Amino acid sequence: MRTMTRSAVAGLGLAFTMLACGRSTPPEPLPDGLSVVPVVTGLTSPVFLTAPAGDSRLFIVEQPGRIRVVKNGTLLATPFLDIVARVGSGGERGLLGLAFHPQFATNGFFYVNFTDGDGHTRIERFHATPTSDVASATSATLVLGYDQPFSNHNGGMLLFGPDGMLWIGTGDGGSGGDPQDHGQRLNSLLGKMLRIDVAGTPYSVPPDNPYLGTAGARAEIWGTGLRNPWRYAFDRTNGLLYVADVGQNAWEEVHVVPGNPGGVNFGWRIMEGSHCRTAEPCDMTGLNIPVHEYSHADGCSITGGFVYRGNAIPGIRGHYFYSDFCAGFLRSFNLFGGIVVDQREWDVGALGFVTSFGEDASGELYILSTNGTVYRLAAT
Repeated sequence: MRTMTRSAVAGLGLAFTMLACGRSTPPEPLPDGLSVVPVVTGLTSPVFLTAPAGDSRLFIVEQPGRIRVVKNGTLLATPFLDIVARVGSGGERGLLGLAFHPQFATNGFFYVNFTDGDGHTRIERFHATPTSDVASATSATLVLGYDQPFSNHNGGMLLFGPDGMLWIGTGDGGSGGDPQDHGQRLNSLLGKMLRIDVAGTPYSVPPDNPYLGTAGARAEIWGTGLRNPWRYAFDRTNGLLYVADVGQNAWEEVHVVPGNPGGVNFGWRIMEGSHCRTAEPCDMTGLNIPVHEYSHADGCSITGGFVYRGNAIPGIRGHYFYSDFCAGFLRSFNLFGGIVVDQREWDVGALGFVTSFGEDASGELYILSTNGTVYRLAAT
């Protein structure tokens, strides 16, 4: 384990207000070290892992268009879902996200985020008998679709928040520098955090969404100013939303905001991290400043993770874990009094190119790599 320089970019405005109601007692001492245990190998481009509430199985998303199941420690040969024929995969495209409905055990619904053969995003709902290891591939219902102007920055994450709403992170549409300014435009779903209610068919807009009723604005929008929020997560204990937004040429960043109220502007393309993107000073009024950032001297593409809330390693509870696709490190930090503290880089050996983190039903953490392996975080 290596202790990093104790530096952090503290949030301004909304971030300070929100973090003031966060942890107020000193964190527990961190363990001397952590390790990773291979859970399954031989996967094809694994990009996400999750599990329904109360379910001991692991569900692993493979980018070409399959969802695999690990049951009782064994990778099942038959995929839970296979939509390879409908997915346009390669580069930043593919089957990118999976979220089980909070009532999956009774309704059998789950949701996927993928790019189709034309490179456009589709959010679809599928159905499975909750105890079955194979879903119905013909049960697809389109929830939301939108065009992608370029091949990169497709976002891909979706999850159910503590409020029961479906949260969808969208990239800015790609190319470089957000040439069409999607991140700041309220009439575009790109470069946003969306929040919808899937209780209806296909969905409705929650009445407390910030832009509902605003002329010219998409009511699904909860937050603006994102470049490519590849991975984000809610803290299971306090409901804070951690958003790891992939940077462009200089800075990678993590924002921490409350689940409500909405209207958060994460700053892109005005800013990259806490820095103006122009030589002239920029107007930071109303922009959410990341609580943590690191330069491209350390990596090139942040892979956001989760706040650990499992039981296997009590000393790291409340710590947020993340990696970088280029650097392959494993790092963590804690929030104390609104400031990032206890930053660590953990010596767990070579992880390869880390594509994602995952969380099982018990809150234990997993790390996914392009080497086809899923690792479980463990104590040394």
